[in-house]
Amino acid sequence: MLRGRRAECEALERLLRAVRAGESRALAVCGEAGMGKTSLLEYVVERAPGCRVARAAGVQSEMELPFAGLHQLCAPMLGSLQRLPAPQRDALATAFGLSAGPAPDRFLVGLAVLGLLAEVAEQRPLICVIDDAHWLDHASAQALAFAARRLRAESVALLVAARTPEVTAEWSGLPQLVLTGLSDDEARALLKAAVPGVVDERILDRIVAETRGNPLALLELPRGMSPAELAGGFGSPRATAIPQQIEDSFRRQLTPLPVDTRELLLVAAAEPVGDPVLVWRAAQGLGITVAAAMPAAGLVELAAQVRFRHPLVRAAIYNAATPQERQDVHRALAEATDPEVEPDHRAWHKAQSAPGPDEDIAADLEQSAGRARARGGLAATAAFLTRAVELTPDPQRRAERALAAAKATHQAGSPDTALNLLSIAEAGPLDELARAHVLHVRGQIVFAQQRSRDASPLLLQAARRLEPLDVPLARETYLDALRAGRFAGSLGHGVSVREMAEAAAGAPPAPHPPQAADLLLDALAVRYTDGYAAAAPMTALALRAFRDAHICGEEGLHRFHLVCMIAMDLWDHETWHLLSRRLLRLAREAGALTTLHMALAARSLAHTYTGQLAEAAALAEEQETLTEATGRATGSRHESHSALMRVAWQGREAETAQLIDDITAEALKRGEGLSLTIAGWAQALLFNGLGRYEDALTTARQARQQTAEGAGGWEALVELIEAAARSGETDEAADALTLLSQMTRASGTDWALGVEARCCALLSTGHVAETAYLEATDRFARARIQGELARAHLVYGEWLRRERRRLDAREQLLTAHEMFTAMGMEAFAQRATRELQAAGGTARQRPVESHTELTTQEAQIARLVREGLTNNEISVRLIISPRTVEWHLGRIFSKLNITSRRQL
Repeated sequence: MLRGRRAECEALERLLRAVRAGESRALAVCGEAGMGKTSLLEYVVERAPGCRVARAAGVQSEMELPFAGLHQLCAPMLGSLQRLPAPQRDALATAFGLSAGPAPDRFLVGLAVLGLLAEVAEQRPLICVIDDAHWLDHASAQALAFAARRLRAESVALLVAARTPEVTAEWSGLPQLVLTGLSDDEARALLKAAVPGVVDERILDRIVAETRGNPLALLELPRGMSPAELAGGFGSPRATAIPQQIEDSFRRQLTPLPVDTRELLLVAAAEPVGDPVLVWRAAQGLGITVAAAMPAAGLVELAAQVRFRHPLVRAAIYNAATPQERQDVHRALAEATDPEVEPDHRAWHKAQSAPGPDEDIAADLEQSAGRARARGGLAATAAFLTRAVELTPDPQRRAERALAAAKATHQAGSPDTALNLLSIAEAGPLDELARAHVLHVRGQIVFAQQRSRDASPLLLQAARRLEPLDVPLARETYLDALRAGRFAGSLGHGVSVREMAEAAAGAPPAPHPPQAADLLLDALAVRYTDGYAAAAPMTALALRAFRDAHICGEEGLHRFHLVCMIAMDLWDHETWHLLSRRLLRLAREAGALTTLHMALAARSLAHTYTGQLAEAAALAEEQETLTEATGRATGSRHESHSALMRVAWQGREAETAQLIDDITAEALKRGEGLSLTIAGWAQALLFNGLGRYEDALTTARQARQQTAEGAGGWEALVELIEAAARSGETDEAADALTLLSQMTRASGTDWALGVEARCCALLSTGHVAETAYLEATDRFARARIQGELARAHLVYGEWLRRERRRLDAREQLLTAHEMFTAMGMEAFAQRATRELQAAGGTARQRPVESHTELTTQEAQIARLVREGLTNNEISVRLIISPRTVEWHLGRIFSKLNITSRRQL
């Protein structure tokens, strides 16, 4: 046992026993510098005979190089790479530079790491230890943390050591073993064991108090003290932080070393890969001989890999050097690095060696940025370009590189840094095209930050500037501006959606033949200038173009979500389902994580409209799984809208109210009027389902007002008409029906005309009403819009009951009740029950099929097996390893008392 760490050691031994028994474990060992994290990792390794051990360690100077830490860990495992599914295999091979290809998505890389660890552990348990995880490059940390969250039954242990204040978002979701200082008794015992000779008790007390039980501080601080200091207590306690004290202690140990030894240590500290051949080659270039290594034996090991006694030794050595000494060492490392094998490391060392601006080095960094982008290293791309900006002497070239760096930094997920780089670009001499690009990027960043109100005027200004310079990009930017303006709606400021549409209408025409996006832009321009009916034929043409076009990759992922929203506006159920399904498939195939969240939300909403609430909920569960696996924060506008509509249809009043409160607060903060419209519409739908028509009328009126001011659709009108008709406000309902009819007839789909027929029936009498009710049920049945069909049966049955046709009423109400119950729309089902009882009928009790003994993930797996997916396909869908799928299936078979997938 390590001194003072009995409980921690016992926890680690339990972890090892679980892994040997076929389970998986992930653990973050957290604590301040010097708390013993590395010692505990070594404790695990020493007690893992028969297990395979893989190691990696973060290096501070290597943090900008993508996948460097991951390569450390996985390089010895690459013999198993061919056993992974092709998309994962290709993503990991591209990330490691083993093959050329498009930039791999981080989601696919993380899934590949999970699969690779599971494959390697098939032979014997695998222990992965990652020291100094707070210094891993972001790409590696993201991929490893992704895999760690999904480990379940692969016989893999993944242990990371990270400083407590610096635990990043990637690692924060893992189980943690938090290290605190040793007790005073343990600290005194450790200190006495480490310091030979006579030590004054007061000095012991002072060091114990000063170090607060930090084990490394207890061991290292006395080494920098003279015998007189230890024996007599001269000097006063220092108030510096513990890591700084430890670093100061290491630095004092460097002082008596020969000059060439200190220089050799600096070479090793500046070389991030830990390659001893490269270190010695650079040292020889500086005139350092092998003899210089002898005095450094206690601080660094120059064997198969360069390893310092502690990471803070490396930091102390590097920080103690003067800027000139660091530049000299990086220059020597650059000269020693093979430009054919490691061009990016060479360029980085050259950049660190530069005392001032240097165009040649900046150009090399620009090339490195291109290579990093090809490997999917967006953070490295941004880092190379940012350093290139600093080294560029020519102001115009510097501004151009700052613009490129801003784009890369935005894509890498650092919007604030990207905005700073844009400011540098704006300060330089840029031509008009570049200045328009700056505005475009700024608008994209602001929209990505979910500030639609601020984004739309920026994008409009960019589009106007681009018109005479780059027509295709100008039209694309107008489309982005209209999308942002659509979200801003009634909360937009400075420019309305109509103004943006007028500007887009005056843009240069699209090339012939126009692309699908060009047709959509023209349709939206007419939609917000001349109205819904005028734009409907053009919108249908644009949707047809998107359906027919073979769109894939970034273009498809960028545009399909907007197109799905437009299809919903046009009541085009077929296109909406086709494109939402295609968007989800593209997102899964590309492993595009952000888009996958959005695609799941879009597909879930499509299922909600057709009454397939179970399928919508399953996709929501998949979203939650994805969020958990990636540590991604929730709160996306798309996810919230989808969840809100589902619970409103289900009649869950408390959940609907909570979601509306959350969405409203976010909408006001971000300036997104569309979210307020959707919230009002959902609340009106809920109240109509509950039979609270006056409440529904109030909220529908508010939603209609926001729709009139902004860029919403028809949904609030539908709820307003039913609520007003039931509340006796027939004139208001008739006015709303007139407006609705203009839209439904322009659309001409069964869904649209079914909505119009049902609303007309609510305001009609006699034969006219009955004909309209029958038309509504017929059209909804053809369109397969089950929720709306059930509502049509419900209101038809209510009308029949008031007409005293009780037998006919019971037939319609019973149909509505059974449909609502089957779909899980409880509020509407209860409304149908009340009407059925009033008509003298009784609702049939529907047997409920459920397997409550299955966990959420087991139920997901069972559902996917039923759909015919293989274990590998399920593992990709649910972001777990195939071995974990197999483990879950065993539990499912046992719980359900079955023995095969066919029975399931």
